[in-house]
Amino acid sequence: MAITTIDTTRRITGGVDTHGDTHVAAALDPVGGVLGTKSFEASPAGYQELCAWLCDFGEVTSVGVEGTGAYGAGLARFLGRQGICVVEVDRPNRQARRRQGKSDALDAVEAARAVLSGRAVGAKSRDGAVEAIRVLLVTRRSATQGRNKALVQMRHLVLTGPDELRVRFKHLSQAKLVDEAKGLRPLRSPDQVTAATKVALRTLAQRIGALDEERGDIDQLLTPLVAATAPELVALRGVGTIVAATLLVAAGDNPERLHSEAAWAKLCGVAPLEASSGKMTRHRLNTGGDRQANSALWRIVIVRMTCDPDTQAYFERRTKEGRSKREIVRILKRYIAREVYGTLPRP
Repeated sequence: MAITTIDTTRRITGGVDTHGDTHVAAALDPVGGVLGTKSFEASPAGYQELCAWLCDFGEVTSVGVEGTGAYGAGLARFLGRQGICVVEVDRPNRQARRRQGKSDALDAVEAARAVLSGRAVGAKSRDGAVEAIRVLLVTRRSATQGRNKALVQMRHLVLTGPDELRVRFKHLSQAKLVDEAKGLRPLRSPDQVTAATKVALRTLAQRIGALDEERGDIDQLLTPLVAATAPELVALRGVGTIVAATLLVAAGDNPERLHSEAAWAKLCGVAPLEASSGKMTRHRLNTGGDRQANSALWRIVIVRMTCDPDTQAYFERRTKEGRSKREIVRILKRYIAREVYGTLPRP
């Protein structure tokens, strides 16, 4: 008589509602039944207890985590090192939450059910070279924003300042304005307003100089790191270190979770969306996705439209067909997204 072997291992799907101090986890069986909910401390010891608690119910196949880039970042890294699939889960639907009520346990259950139903997608892993690039890029971006704000403030002070300073600095370029402002001597001023304005301009110029040094130091770290992580991406025409870093951050350390180049294009906000109704068939621009990645693709398009003969010829041909510049740029961004997708690093 034939013997049939039955697998009695129960597959478990987890869900976690993350917070700054505690995480609330829920365990579901394969048909969506709630096996239990429990709160754990948001610490390495708490992560280990949470993982062991889930494993007590059976084989953990995947865990949905809210905020893998915020409060859940540490837990997502820990679960990934344990070989458990981590899935990024958005916050619950507001209408459903209004009908069912709000609690951390309910949010954890909803996170697990989002994974079980397939609504949620794989999360970025944050334990590789791309995460190091992201951290440096965040710092560089804040330095750039601070520099731009300081320049705007300097222009405003020159515009509204005493005639002596306005005539001297009004028509200077940014670089010359900063250099000249660093050498101002407030003590030689005839009145308080002129002296105070000179102090403000000199302080802002020194701040811009310090931020430029910060950006230079970060660029020295980013350039070799990006080149070693994605040499094929950096080799593309129009792709520099910052553009490549931005695209790598959008893809994450595990771009293999993006199942197709169409999914990558949608993530970058360059996949056209159908907007047909009745007898009208048309597509509109996708305004969703990662705006930083979309901006990086736009910069590649602008560079190629300036110096790439093939792109220039394509632009002229499309213009003769009656396409607007905005439509051509959108199409080119879609093409470039397909090209970039093939150069993303994969294990």
